[in-house]
Amino acid sequence: MLSVYEGFFSGGARIVHSDVVLGLAEGGQSHQVLSLHGEVHREATRQRMEDDHCYRALTAGGVGVTSLGRSAGLVDGELAADVFSGPELAETARSMAGADVILSLKEQPLALLNQAGLPRRPVVVCLHRSDPENQGPALDELKAAIAEGKVVACVCCAESTRAAYEAAGVPGEVLHVIPNGVDLLRFRPDAAARLAFRASLGIPAPAPVVVFAARYARMKNVPLFLRAARAWLSREPEAHVLMCGAGMTGENPALRADIETAFGEDRHLADRIRLLGVRGDMESVYAAADVVALTSVSGEAAPLCLIEGMMCGAVAVTTDVGDSASIVDGLGLVTPPEPGAIALAWSAAAARRTELSPALEAARERFSRTRMIAAYATLLDEVYASHVGGQRVVAQHAVGDAVAPPAVPEDDAPSYALAGEPGLLQGPLFGDVLGLGVGLDPHHGGVGEEIADEL
Repeated sequence: MLSVYEGFFSGGARIVHSDVVLGLAEGGQSHQVLSLHGEVHREATRQRMEDDHCYRALTAGGVGVTSLGRSAGLVDGELAADVFSGPELAETARSMAGADVILSLKEQPLALLNQAGLPRRPVVVCLHRSDPENQGPALDELKAAIAEGKVVACVCCAESTRAAYEAAGVPGEVLHVIPNGVDLLRFRPDAAARLAFRASLGIPAPAPVVVFAARYARMKNVPLFLRAARAWLSREPEAHVLMCGAGMTGENPALRADIETAFGEDRHLADRIRLLGVRGDMESVYAAADVVALTSVSGEAAPLCLIEGMMCGAVAVTTDVGDSASIVDGLGLVTPPEPGAIALAWSAAAARRTELSPALEAARERFSRTRMIAAYATLLDEVYASHVGGQRVVAQHAVGDAVAPPAVPEDDAPSYALAGEPGLLQGPLFGDVLGLGVGLDPHHGGVGEEIADEL
């Protein structure tokens, strides 16, 4: 398996996809990653591939990562370039030649994968937004790749993603919904971490805390968040706000300007805002918070910050964007995009944190990483069997057993040239093989049966 990234930069889509790759590799698949860029300048932050937490996790997990070495400033939703050199195409061809199936992290890498002369491999595109029309020329690249038979499936992380892409002209039969999941062993309530992290920032144990985990991007509506923070901090004299993500530092002049504009004559209130930048310990940040906030107005699908924050015991307060309302249903609050209403909701959510703890605990299995990876494994197994051939591991057989594929009709033999190669899922498959009882919903690719929590 080969995953193609546009680059390694801070964001939920890269975190989810990298976690999926690691999980599939743990299950016996062989995975590699090819990144178009070796570094990017984005959200007022220079982000080198080797410094990225996802890169480090992948390489530590035995997944090989290479790059075409590009260095560029990326604009949200737009391609940095769609012209590739001979050496870049040769490196891409070498990487693709060793793979049975290609995973494209979002649709942007299709500008590369659609280039003529590259090896023909089935491509699965992983979609993580709900605004396909705002992805520059990438939507056209996706439609072209589907029409040519290169893209054989799209994984949507949310129902809003599936609906938006189908409305934009992507055939519904290639769209499969696999909801985002997180590592429940990592993201969990932790009283000791809560106290330690607060102490490290000088925040008293009883103080209400709101965390905003987002990169500095227009879709996140940072000005709205800051106006709500002003209203909240003025009514809650002991409260504190934590802002995490790429560009969420004092070195970002645009963020400094936003703070000045939002707080005006109440600039002293902003002293209780902590700008933490990109963090590798988000489980501790969320554990320290009472509320995880989202103020986006577009683009979101299944925001990872809401899921991670809730699994650490924070109450989610979000605007109604993407699948956010359904994600927090019964677990948090949905607000209109109005600063005063958001501030009131933060206070209400912080006050209800203890009350909502049992519901958050009961919802954990729904957001399980195990469930998500099992669903990906099942879909990729089907893609491999349908478009490549070879041996497949099936649920009713013991771990490691494989079943020979059915005979290939002579007329179809050329399309099964790789049928004699080792199967995509020769190692232990997820689902019933591990006793998890997981299967894809035949209608949209979600997981149908319940499984135990993380083991």
